[in-house]
Amino acid sequence: MSYLSVSTWSLHRLLGPLRWTVWNAETGTHDTVQQEQPERYTLLELPQEAASRGYKALEICHFHFPAVDEAYCAELRQAFESSGISFDTLLLDYGDLTSSDDVRVRRDLELMRQWIEIASRCGARQIRIIAGEADPTDQAALANSGRLLAELAQFAVDKQVRIVTENFKSLTSTGENCLAILERAGNAVGLISDFGNFEEPFKYDELARTAPHSVSVHAKAHYDEEGNPDAAEFNRCLEAVSEAGYRGAYVLIYDGPGDMWEGLERIRVLVAPFADR
Repeated sequence: MSYLSVSTWSLHRLLGPLRWTVWNAETGTHDTVQQEQPERYTLLELPQEAASRGYKALEICHFHFPAVDEAYCAELRQAFESSGISFDTLLLDYGDLTSSDDVRVRRDLELMRQWIEIASRCGARQIRIIAGEADPTDQAALANSGRLLAELAQFAVDKQVRIVTENFKSLTSTGENCLAILERAGNAVGLISDFGNFEEPFKYDELARTAPHSVSVHAKAHYDEEGNPDAAEFNRCLEAVSEAGYRGAYVLIYDGPGDMWEGLERIRVLVAPFADR
């Protein structure tokens, strides 16, 4: 059955500082760059707030975690259990499995394993790993990405976390490449299809191609200067995935101006009929 979910990216102006992970090539290490944002809700408060608004699940971006120690992860897990909604996916918003820098790939894999363990401690069902930033025509990169995702999936299986990737960044910018990576990675790896990450005019065919293999779709609309969605274009995306047989989480994505909850409501009314199918 389909259901409504929401990403913390859609609420990022309400959740406090963003803690971006960046690669420091000079030192061969990961740095954290903090971007200040207002904090209307703590991450621990968000599951109950989302549940009170009728959402069934959340996806949490890694840069919203204020801490990752065992005690905090236990608190977050309890917050989800108490609210009655699912922690569907931890979105690791960093990493390049196809980098030409072998040191970076090794360190990125170490970081990914750390976040898989964090996802497990928090009770997340899945973790999104970026497939890579190589050119989409690079067949060796496709094969290597699939191999490394399969290795991460094997690492994650005992931790009861599934690895998923997304049509995000250049390597997975086509439906053909998304499915090629899944074929190489095996059944242990899933996919997220984001409405905003395929290029027109082929995006609707691409969405129809990847939706049957997707564990969730990121329902992202085009917005005008006042935050109103392009309903006709958005509905084309929704129809494409629905007609392809998709039945799963519709994760609402809003990053327009104004109140973020109100922005989410403007697309929720468009998505709800599809989530009820």
